[in-house]
Amino acid sequence: MRKTTASLAIAALLVLGTTASLAQAPGYQGPSNAPAPQPTAPHYSGPSSVQLMTVKQLLDTGRDDQHARLQGRIVSHDGGDRYTFADDSGRITVEIDNKDFPPGQTISAEQKVELLGELDKDLRKVELEVDRITLIP
Repeated sequence: MRKTTASLAIAALLVLGTTASLAQAPGYQGPSNAPAPQPTAPHYSGPSSVQLMTVKQLLDTGRDDQHARLQGRIVSHDGGDRYTFADDSGRITVEIDNKDFPPGQTISAEQKVELLGELDKDLRKVELEVDRITLIP
């Protein structure tokens, strides 16, 4: 009996030791209080039939719900999900959800980007609701 109790104790220590070392290993998948990481949705990166425009062209001729592509810089954060985007022709307010920023990349005010989105135009405001941001090297 004594040998059996000792064997069980050793087996229990081995299991606990193995479990503890597994819990500390990278890629832990057990319970957590940390927020779950958001999966990054793959997106198409080839040619687009959405016309590349300047801010001025979009403001002058754009229609509500029109899809548009702009190239320029995000020059300021205006609070919440509102930013100011600028190119050589002018500025426009853009709405960018956190999930629409490229994962793992920081965008500075000097970084050139391409925005793909939909124009939201009514009597009180005109802004581009961004669906995708692509960094331009």
